[in-house]
Amino acid sequence: MEKVKVGLRPIVSKINLPTVLKTTILPGNSIERLFIATQIGEIFYIENGVIRTFLDIRPRIIKLGVSSGGYDERGLLGLAFHPDFYYNGLFYLHYSVAGTQGPGAYPKGFKPDPCDPGTLNLRWVNRETQYDHIDTVEEWILQSSGHPQKLRTLLNLRRPFSNHNGVNSLNFSPETGKLVLTTGDGGSGYDPFNLSQDDLEIAGKIIEIDVSKNTYINTPPIVTRFNELPISIQEMLTVMAKGVRNIPGISFQRFYNQYIKYSGNVGQDLVESIFSFVHYKPIPVTQLIQASFMNSEPDQEGFINFGWRGWEGSFPTSTIRRCTKNPTLDEKTIAYYNEAVTLSGSRLLPLTSYFHKDPRPGKFGGTALTGVQPYMGKGIPRLTGRVVFTDLARKESQPHVRGALAYTCVRPDGKQNDFDMIHIDYDFGSQSAYYVSLGTNLNQTRLYLGVYGSMKVTDFNQGTVFEIVP
Repeated sequence: MEKVKVGLRPIVSKINLPTVLKTTILPGNSIERLFIATQIGEIFYIENGVIRTFLDIRPRIIKLGVSSGGYDERGLLGLAFHPDFYYNGLFYLHYSVAGTQGPGAYPKGFKPDPCDPGTLNLRWVNRETQYDHIDTVEEWILQSSGHPQKLRTLLNLRRPFSNHNGVNSLNFSPETGKLVLTTGDGGSGYDPFNLSQDDLEIAGKIIEIDVSKNTYINTPPIVTRFNELPISIQEMLTVMAKGVRNIPGISFQRFYNQYIKYSGNVGQDLVESIFSFVHYKPIPVTQLIQASFMNSEPDQEGFINFGWRGWEGSFPTSTIRRCTKNPTLDEKTIAYYNEAVTLSGSRLLPLTSYFHKDPRPGKFGGTALTGVQPYMGKGIPRLTGRVVFTDLARKESQPHVRGALAYTCVRPDGKQNDFDMIHIDYDFGSQSAYYVSLGTNLNQTRLYLGVYGSMKVTDFNQGTVFEIVP
């Protein structure tokens, strides 16, 4: 693949950790504005080089970083504008709700042990008391007065652990016009309860929500499973994919009269993966519930399965420990052999993967995938038509942490592809630079990069948003 070098143009600095970067046109306006959502609950937009507040929901957000030394994966996770936002003012939020802190679903740290079947078959019990927090998905409207107002709640989700809630988790599908919600597997590590493969669990799925249906429902129950929802809400939902560990949203690239869908899966210990697919067969939630009631398997031909927890990208999920005879080497043991075998023929293979350790020249050791976006602009010709992705922090970038920017593309033969780094001509100085988010404009001709100086959400005002430029 070709070597690509880009620059960074700062747009705004000294903001809190930016989780979502996307553009829209405000009602009565004619120019696209860049909107920035921060993890702590602020939403800004840029107008004529000036940062303006669109909405501040900080009082609605759970207290972040209290029990984890400042690091947190909860907060304001998703922002999406309705395709007709210019006319109807509708937009959607996904966030972790203030005052919902619980004790967590499993008191001890978890790691599967293939020699102890008890660790392979855990169940999430006492869900109404043993959970970490509640996430909500809401519909809001920008009133004619210019003030946003909440209209209704679409979903209230009880989450088992604090991590793996997804990020950039709300996006509208240009194919179906539906709101797409990406949910992580619920957290901890190794998906202790195997929520991602259970058809009735909301965790670990990509879900389409038909927001045009049942607009009168305002107070849905707090749930963890699809069958706990009232039928009127079940009828709004289809499941697009399962087997998700943690996911930085979904993006769509127009290809003639259809769309390529891109979605990343954050890895456990080995590898980060980017998936792509064109054709898929979403399954209505009512059909999944009916199949479960009848004790039968729904027809999953054409249904997308990313393979977690049996597979981590292209590899059977493994536990890692130091070799007893040679501590400089690692011993890797298949964590869930039976699940890896069961899913071997039905899972989607990744478009590309990158590793936490990679000795190849020109590659990097990754930490966590934070964004996947196609680029259709002409300004950076070598990236035109390619898919760009970001990693939080390169393993080899000490003492000053630097994230990674890279790209790949879909091959004509549909086979897996390699990736290459994008070299950045920008001096961050002595400041750490974690690449926390990646965004694009409406026609995907511009790319935006969110950078933070710390991994801790409680280290305030250390964020900068850049445009990636030639």
